[in-house]
Amino acid sequence: MKNKFFMYLFFFAVLFIIFQYMHEKKIFEDQDKKIKTLTEQVTTAEADQEQLTAQVRDLDYFTLLGNDNAMTYLEHRGYEAEEVQAFVTNAIYDQNVLEDGNPLVPYEGMTGPMRINKLKFLNHRWIQADFTDGTYWGEMILEYYFNEQDELEFVVEASLLYPKS
Repeated sequence: MKNKFFMYLFFFAVLFIIFQYMHEKKIFEDQDKKIKTLTEQVTTAEADQEQLTAQVRDLDYFTLLGNDNAMTYLEHRGYEAEEVQAFVTNAIYDQNVLEDGNPLVPYEGMTGPMRINKLKFLNHRWIQADFTDGTYWGEMILEYYFNEQDELEFVVEASLLYPKS
C-alpha cells in the first residue's frame, strides 16, 4: 500500500511537472512573440522617424531660421535672425489693424478689409504670406530688407487671388 501511494505521488508529480513545463513554455513563446513584434515595430518607427527628420530638415532649409546662409547674412549686418523674424512679423501684423486692411496686400477686400493671416519666412529677403478678407483669399511673396537708414521696407514681388469656390 505504501508503494502504491508513492507511485501515485510520483505519477502526480511527473504530471504536474509536465503541466508546469508546457504552461511555462507557452508563456515563454507568447512573450518571445510579443518581443519580436515590438522589436519590429520599434525598427519601423525608427525608420519612419529618420525619414520624417530628413523631410523636416529639407523643409526647414527654406526658412529663415533653418538656412545658415540667410542667418549668416543677417549676422554680418549686425542682426540676429530670430529678432529680425519677430520684428518683421510684428511690423506686418501691426498693419492688419488699419481700417482699410493691410496696405501690403495688393487687392481690395470685397467683403471686408484684406488682412494677412500667415507668414512663412523663406530666407533673409523673402516671405510667403497668406491673406484674406473673410471670403476671398490669396498669397503673395514679399521682399523685405533694411535700407541704408536701417528702416524696414517691403516690396510685393508677386501675388495672386484665388477665385471663390
